[in-house]
Amino acid sequence: MKQGSFDLAGLMNRRILVMLPLGFVSGLPLALTSGTLQAWLTVGGVDLKTIGIFTMVGLPYTLKFLWAPVMDRVVPPWLGRRRGWMVLTQLCVAIGLVLMAATNPKVHPGWMAAYAMLVAFLAASLDIVFDAYRTDTLHPQERGLGAAVWVNGYRIALLASGAGALVLADHVGWQMTYLTMAAVMLAGSFIVLISPDPTFVAEAPKSMKEAVGAPLAEFFGRPHAVGFLAVIMLYKLGDAFASALQTAFLIGGLGFSATDVGAVKGLGVFATLLGAFWGGLLMIRSGLVRSLLIFGVLQAVSNLGFVALAVAGKNGTALTAVIVVENVTGGMGTAAFVALVMSLCDPRYTATQFALLSSLEALGRVFAGRPSADVVALVGWTQFFVLTVVVALPGLWAVWRIRHSIEPEQKVAASTDVKESVATPISN
Repeated sequence: MKQGSFDLAGLMNRRILVMLPLGFVSGLPLALTSGTLQAWLTVGGVDLKTIGIFTMVGLPYTLKFLWAPVMDRVVPPWLGRRRGWMVLTQLCVAIGLVLMAATNPKVHPGWMAAYAMLVAFLAASLDIVFDAYRTDTLHPQERGLGAAVWVNGYRIALLASGAGALVLADHVGWQMTYLTMAAVMLAGSFIVLISPDPTFVAEAPKSMKEAVGAPLAEFFGRPHAVGFLAVIMLYKLGDAFASALQTAFLIGGLGFSATDVGAVKGLGVFATLLGAFWGGLLMIRSGLVRSLLIFGVLQAVSNLGFVALAVAGKNGTALTAVIVVENVTGGMGTAAFVALVMSLCDPRYTATQFALLSSLEALGRVFAGRPSADVVALVGWTQFFVLTVVVALPGLWAVWRIRHSIEPEQKVAASTDVKESVATPISN
């Protein structure tokens, strides 16, 4: 399919359709080791200091690039390098959730913390191999839509393991809730069995030394490597600053209730799903570079809605409009950004390179909180949100600066050690 053409029926093939359930399985464990687990600990009577320690359970998600080379180097004896790891890690996550379900957090908080950390490690490993599989399976022109479908599955899973698990726990208890989630993870392994083989298959690194060093050498050997890193680190930075203290602004700055904010943020989740899917469809016509620029401008300009909200004050209608627009444009930007990261990965080292690049992007979200608070204290909310638009501009400039090098088709063609296998559409 050429850029600019649009054939939705032709895109509804196994490669695209399987991204929804696989995205769901990828996102399911996250809340079960964070927000949902905190709720279980609180209801179970665990003291607040101990609950605070449990927040460290999410550390593997930020450090997953450290063991990603293992998943590039080691090839399981079943289903190949990507699908083999997918089945293995899913089964292990399910076992970990069973262990959590069998543990009383009030009586054995240490064991619960150990099992939760194990599940987080395995789930982060699952993310590594899922990212690699998605990158190696989707054709360049499918990456925008495929990423959008994946994001939708991931977000739906967050709802299921977050709000859905809380409701379920009120009816059947925490142990049965976690056992149910383990069963869902187990069922997800069957999705892998019917998933297509990767489209772009490369030989695994021959040693751990190659698996660790070659991905970096290959990436930094490219003419515009520094420019690519600038785009990765800066493209979503404006969004990161705008969202860092968003809840504090709405509740503490404008006086909305927690219920008001919770309700509109729930609506925002669905707006993100819509934005991601819409962005994926638009990318088929516009291509990657134009989409990055257009969606980047939209997600930057959407921050001005918070400026208007700061001026207007407490207004429910305005709040809903601002959150919806912000989440739609953010979802569009995310679809384009994930497609970009996929296009930058060499199929020989997809797991390692994707993990490294996504970790660099996450730095903005991790460290935006404290600087945001300092800026708000200095200039106030209105000027702060104006500045978030300014913060987004370097990312757009970086995209424009290397626009001629962002060509996923060229990247695939340049991988001489890669062979392409044909995946069969199921649209007919």
